[in-house]
Amino acid sequence: MKVLVLGPGGREHAIIRALKADSAVTEVHAAPGNAGIAQDVTTHAIDANNPQEATKLAQELAVDLVVVGPEAPLVAGVSDALRDAGFAVFGPSKAAATLEGSKAFAKEIMAAAEVPTALAHVATTEEEAIAALDAFGAPYVVKDDGLAAGKGVVVTEDRDAATAHANACFAAGGSVVIEEYLDGPEVSLFALSDGTNVLPLSPAQDFKRIFDNDEGPNTGGMGAYTPLPWLPEGFVEEVVERVARPTITEMARRGTPFVGVLFCGLAVTKRGVRVIEFNARFGDPETQAVLARLRTGLGQLLMAAAKNELAEDIALDWDPRTAVDVVMAAENYPDTPRKGDVISGLDAANALDGVHVAHAGTAEKDGEIITAGGRVLAVVALGDDLASARELAYKGIDAISWDGAQYRKDIALAAAENRITVPSADS
Repeated sequence: MKVLVLGPGGREHAIIRALKADSAVTEVHAAPGNAGIAQDVTTHAIDANNPQEATKLAQELAVDLVVVGPEAPLVAGVSDALRDAGFAVFGPSKAAATLEGSKAFAKEIMAAAEVPTALAHVATTEEEAIAALDAFGAPYVVKDDGLAAGKGVVVTEDRDAATAHANACFAAGGSVVIEEYLDGPEVSLFALSDGTNVLPLSPAQDFKRIFDNDEGPNTGGMGAYTPLPWLPEGFVEEVVERVARPTITEMARRGTPFVGVLFCGLAVTKRGVRVIEFNARFGDPETQAVLARLRTGLGQLLMAAAKNELAEDIALDWDPRTAVDVVMAAENYPDTPRKGDVISGLDAANALDGVHVAHAGTAEKDGEIITAGGRVLAVVALGDDLASARELAYKGIDAISWDGAQYRKDIALAAAENRITVPSADS
């Protein structure tokens, strides 16, 4: 099986590593990739968000499967163009990707499918936003209705800050979704789907804020770990039956079957599981941790989904160890990150037993690897438990440096110290 992976980031590097480990995969190509991906597979410098360019490359390479990594090409209709050209594609159509492209549409689907989620109002004016904020009260949750790369959400006790975020979205020509605040820890669950069947992967937890103790602005994610020892028994099964399967069924009923991975962003509240958001692709940085543990051939799973042949009774083979990944970001991220700094220590980190580096915002210049984005890389480690996986990940972090590098020092710490509690109905 020859596979083309579209996308430039850490999620794509993790997918490519997993594909290469699948005995059924004979060749992997990436477009456009990054400096780390280019060390593993052949990369192609095209605009992966352009349906025509992506299709032309797939035709030239005569690939058997195309995996669309990020959300932007999905919403741009790249999957549709590839399918029209006869390719097997893992990634939803433009219509199905609206689940991520519009939070208001996602709420509509959840209502129709009776999926538990936060109460919400869609606002298009400041007056509507203020009314919704007053109705729900603090903490205020304001989400840009469109794509925002994980950074379009403000959760704050400050009503003025919430109003300002809404107004910024309106000024950009968008609308906002204002929600009730959900208590309880957050969980990310990826569910593979062939448009009908659903196959869940291992739940993970990520860390959105830039600074330790969940302080500072939201980012695309500063680290993740899996599995989650504190989850209630039967959690995954409940999410499949109450969230993923009803959503996939509703999308099919509307004539827009969802083929790809449904990323369920969840809160475990005192009222039970609630959906925070849906994404239409693998999450970053959760993918780096989840796929590090997957032993079942990823290429075979994605091809089965693309061909509408995904079996729900597959017993996935997981590495029994715990995976932790810690993101290293450029100076001034998540605002305007500085680029062009030379990165040192990558070989030393990759040489550590149980550790590898997934590249995201990197490039090659004059034979050196340099920073080329906000989230530059993730150090991924497998350990016998959370404490040992954390120790290994941070040992890898210590080996790598560049001017202005920043990272959180508390990824998975609360879980390792058994400080995460799931709210009960009487709490």
